[in-house]
Amino acid sequence: MPAIFGPAANLYSKVTLVAILLLALLGLLFWWVWPRTDYARHMHLALEQAVPFSHQHHVAGLGIDCRFCHVSVEVAANAGLPPTYTCMTCHSQIWTQAALLEPVRHSLATNTPLVWHRVTDLPDYVYFNHGIHLAKGVGCSSCHGDVASMSLTYKAKPLTMAFCLDCHRNPGPQLRPREALFDTAWRRDARTPSPAALLALYHVPDRNLTDCSVCHR
Repeated sequence: MPAIFGPAANLYSKVTLVAILLLALLGLLFWWVWPRTDYARHMHLALEQAVPFSHQHHVAGLGIDCRFCHVSVEVAANAGLPPTYTCMTCHSQIWTQAALLEPVRHSLATNTPLVWHRVTDLPDYVYFNHGIHLAKGVGCSSCHGDVASMSLTYKAKPLTMAFCLDCHRNPGPQLRPREALFDTAWRRDARTPSPAALLALYHVPDRNLTDCSVCHR
């Protein structure tokens, strides 16, 4: 009776098993690595917006303060986006016929808000309050990066749970003096108060010394 499997059958079976194992390992590697890539986290990707607004031009170039447009950032959970009237404060006088600003003029004429695509979109189960973070010494760039240098706005930090917890577990190094809160190019130097001094200034408790009963009652 002739053999059902030829001499090469053992080789083929071994190659098949190795291939299946490699595919499984690659699948696990993809499952682990892909969510941690900048692309999956939508980092460093400038979204198409109604108007290609340049923070680099308006903030770094013209010196416009963050709060001129984001008026509620110090007092509310949401930083707020400027209404068309804010844009037209300047653009009713300069660049009045620029084609780039036609959506802004149309928005004003029709009383229809501009539609902006959210750059830092947190999950629905996350509650983030801009006001309390600024009040406790966390500057804009800690979460948003050096926005003043961005010609088009993009997500600069991962904003994952680990990112947030790293700061909440040891907030001192992330704090800065009040005058530097809105300076997105600020860097800690020899003149910067120590983390312990900033924790005391902003009345932020040391997480390592907090009594467990404060949260677990």
